[in-house]
Amino acid sequence: MSTKYLPTGNEYISIPDLNQETGSIESISFLSMKRKGMLLATGSNNKPFIKPFIEGTSSQIHFSQVSLDNYWIPTLHGTFSDGQVLMTILTPIEEKGFIIRLTITAQSDLQITSGLDISFGNIIHCINESKPLRGKTYCYLSPWNDNLIFDFDCGGPEFSFAPMTDFPCYASFEEKEITVTDDRTHLSLSKKIIEARLSADLSLKAGQSRTLTFFFGLGYEEVSAATSAKEMFRQTYEVELKRTSFWLKNRINEFRSHKLSRIYNQNLFFCIFYSTGLTFDTEERVLMTSRSPRYYVSAAYWDRDSMLWSFPAILDVDSSLAKEALTYVFTRQSKNIGVHSRYIDGSILEPGFELDELVAPIIALYSYAKKSKESSFLAEDFVKRSVEMIVDKLEGRRDFSSNLYITFLQPTDDEIVYPYLCYNNVLVWKALVFLSELYPEKYIDFSDKAASLKESILSNFVFENNDGSKYFGWSIDLKGNHDVYDEPPGSLQLLPYYGFCSMDDPVWLNTVKMIRSKDYKYSFHDSPIAEIGCPHAPYPWILSLCNSMLCGYADKALKELEIIEMDNGIACESVDPIHGSSMTGEAFATCAGFLCHSMLLIEKEETLYEK
Repeated sequence: MSTKYLPTGNEYISIPDLNQETGSIESISFLSMKRKGMLLATGSNNKPFIKPFIEGTSSQIHFSQVSLDNYWIPTLHGTFSDGQVLMTILTPIEEKGFIIRLTITAQSDLQITSGLDISFGNIIHCINESKPLRGKTYCYLSPWNDNLIFDFDCGGPEFSFAPMTDFPCYASFEEKEITVTDDRTHLSLSKKIIEARLSADLSLKAGQSRTLTFFFGLGYEEVSAATSAKEMFRQTYEVELKRTSFWLKNRINEFRSHKLSRIYNQNLFFCIFYSTGLTFDTEERVLMTSRSPRYYVSAAYWDRDSMLWSFPAILDVDSSLAKEALTYVFTRQSKNIGVHSRYIDGSILEPGFELDELVAPIIALYSYAKKSKESSFLAEDFVKRSVEMIVDKLEGRRDFSSNLYITFLQPTDDEIVYPYLCYNNVLVWKALVFLSELYPEKYIDFSDKAASLKESILSNFVFENNDGSKYFGWSIDLKGNHDVYDEPPGSLQLLPYYGFCSMDDPVWLNTVKMIRSKDYKYSFHDSPIAEIGCPHAPYPWILSLCNSMLCGYADKALKELEIIEMDNGIACESVDPIHGSSMTGEAFATCAGFLCHSMLLIEKEETLYEK
């Protein structure tokens, strides 16, 4: 049976892989603008980063149950031979740090030692791939926090973290030299790791409980890390818990069943804290696919993923955060909008033009303006400049003979078969309509452009079967060639969602019927999870399940959600067609956002765009 990982975190700190069976925090991660991505502190020498322990009894702690306060703050329920342990991990809102609280209850009189073991030595740099960051680790006692400081140095300070406790703590550490093999070069290297322990000796009577609270602060160097820990210590655990719980409660939505409520809210907070975050060094709001290293292209930015999938879910519950997200896109990312993928500082990571990515920020901008009714943001110079850049780029991708727009990559980021995609052109049509409404003084004629484009889509992408029924082709080359195909990240099933056609349109209905038929090679028609796949991941996609909810198959999709496993309840890329367990793309934070948005639209029986 695979290990069950539970994520938690806040704007600054991600704890992506809390082991539910051992209580181990296998890593913590945080965003670095200096490094254009994410830094991950992991354990060394086959040990987790942080692990709770008890000594003086005949057995170690075994955790068998987990509960989530407000669907996000985990408490692990564990036992040992002579008592019980509750372990709560709190990542307080707006704090550069996290808190671990151990509550130990004795069944009989006990003399034990308990606390946390820390292994520090592996620092990983994550942008799409994970690579070791070469530098030196240090540990020392600091007067700033009356405890240990853990430093990582790369020719100068890189980061520090510092623990504090609310009890008399015995802190010890040991430096070790170990030999490791570089996975890329296969060379054997000597490196220093640090193994530390924070502990207390406890004398408990039968039925008595004792609580140990550990405050961990993050910072650029010693003083910053220690004072971050001290800030949480002075606020107290209870105040930080109350403040964070209040923040979470204000964003929760309840559904028709507890299972659906849990799926929605857990994925919502995963989306909020793993598809966005604040860099610990410059404290800037940034967006990305996922802050979890378990996702295979973590800590990088895609316009489509952030603007079409995670942004709508954020806007549903937090318009101020949505505004921050848009501000980031129209400033940091504006120069290269439409380029395949970028670093969090906006520079190009992977080149390649994608039409859906170019117009995604316009669609998000309209959604924000419609929901917030804030016209002042539209008038910001940086927004108008970015919109002009998008319009200029868009015009450069138009084929004037057909009025269609060309792309280089498909929504999966895979290479195109034919250069004109139906779904992508529908997004352009929607963006042109929105621009005419957002900026009528400048783009009023775009409504005519949109009408002309719609006419061209209907004349170039509609084909006829042998029986006379008509359908939308996926892509064309304007030479008579087309393919019958679909991709979950940009599906023809979403045409009514974007208001291009009605859900009783016969051409669209035939298209959906073909895609979902048992004869379509990427359809899992007869499976319990009867969703669509594609060559990028040949299993049912969670994004396909979202598409199902939005295109008239809501009842079926909700039934699938009731039985689906995903990545221990968190959205992933694709799943096993029988059990719904994750097959590819675990910890897919932007997908979690689209799942939440789709669920909420169905629950409230709303549509996003007027036809």
